[in-house]
Amino acid sequence: MKGAMEPEPEVLLQEARENVEAAQSYRRELGQRLQGLREAQRQIKESASQTRDVLKQHFNDLKGTLGKLLDERLVTLLQEVDTIEQETIKPLDDCQKLIEHGVNTADDLVREGEIAILGGIEEQSDKLWNFTKKASHIQLDSLPEVPLLVDVPCLSAQLDDSILNIVKDHIFKHGTVASRPPVQIEELIEKPGGIIVRWCKVDDDFTAQDYRLQFRKCTANHFEDVYVGSETEFIVLHIDPNVDYQFRVCARGDGRQEWSPWSVPQTGHSTLVPHEWTTGFEGYSLSSRRNIALRNDAESSGVLYSSAPTYFCGQTLTFRVETVGQPDRRDSIGVCAEKQNGYESLQRDQAVCISTNGAVFVNGKEMTNQLPAVTSGSTVTFDIEAVTLGTSNSREGGNAKLRVTISSSNREVVFDWLLEQACGPLYFGCSFFYPGWKVLVF
Repeated sequence: MKGAMEPEPEVLLQEARENVEAAQSYRRELGQRLQGLREAQRQIKESASQTRDVLKQHFNDLKGTLGKLLDERLVTLLQEVDTIEQETIKPLDDCQKLIEHGVNTADDLVREGEIAILGGIEEQSDKLWNFTKKASHIQLDSLPEVPLLVDVPCLSAQLDDSILNIVKDHIFKHGTVASRPPVQIEELIEKPGGIIVRWCKVDDDFTAQDYRLQFRKCTANHFEDVYVGSETEFIVLHIDPNVDYQFRVCARGDGRQEWSPWSVPQTGHSTLVPHEWTTGFEGYSLSSRRNIALRNDAESSGVLYSSAPTYFCGQTLTFRVETVGQPDRRDSIGVCAEKQNGYESLQRDQAVCISTNGAVFVNGKEMTNQLPAVTSGSTVTFDIEAVTLGTSNSREGGNAKLRVTISSSNREVVFDWLLEQACGPLYFGCSFFYPGWKVLVF
């Protein structure tokens, strides 16, 4: 007789299947963790190898530079010795020549005098007279001044041995090995034609003064600087869609000149189509990537639209005014449900916009609330969210209601925008009546 009732075969089979699935899931998780562990090991080994190479190269370069500097200093000091020797020995050489000439003259005079004396007075009277006359013309009591040893240079080298201790202290403190960079990239956010890079400090004891951001295509060999400043966020533009890029950041400590080690490179890409202005509009000149529009001197007026409806609800659309011209109340920067040619401004139905004087228009009607006037460097952002998608019988008189937030100069206005049809991707546009306005969209 069986002691306990065994589960039904179907139950056992189901439990077995569940256990197999759990084991498979556990195996996958372990595999992913193992892969992560291997990547961590590879990062440690590769970074250690790179650090060794950097240290060796740096100290070899330092030794070469120090040797060159010491050689240059030695040459300078030897030249100083040569200069002092040449300048101070020349007067002494001239004095020596003068004395040697005097010695020769005195020797000749002595010989001539001795001959005259030995000849006797009667026989050598002419010689004695000539000798006396000659001797009187030579200043036998005039002697050149010879400087004392204490008055002439005595060269020596003044070498401060303490420099060895100073250099040694600096060398022993030169360079550090960091196991972790003080900053790391925190987030990569894709934008149309760009990527927002955000970073943060991971070392609480590190006080950052500036940050330095670099990027490159994953197929490129070298990083290039794209931002240096105190902000912890930057949008990198001119990003090709569906192309992988690497980003890294470092920091400079407060009061320091050198940069910290680089963060671990992060890879990101944007799948969003870049925003572009429509080409061929006579009144506007476009950049090569067609994301910058400049109002030129052409007399034609009207709205410059985007080349396609590339703005979707839930995204942030940004306009940055690079340069300004003469403002006009009819100027406009904004979004619309569809292109409508024949209008001179976006201050019309089925559009929301801001004028360069800060006035906000919704479906052609000016709002009570205003934003600051647009100036050079101003950034205007549009954030739109779908609130309701109604029917033609909606009491609100539209098939779609969108919540719009327009921000500029740390101020914003929020309102509901009613459209006659369901919301899809939107166009953006701008219109300026005078030349000089340049607008970047991203």
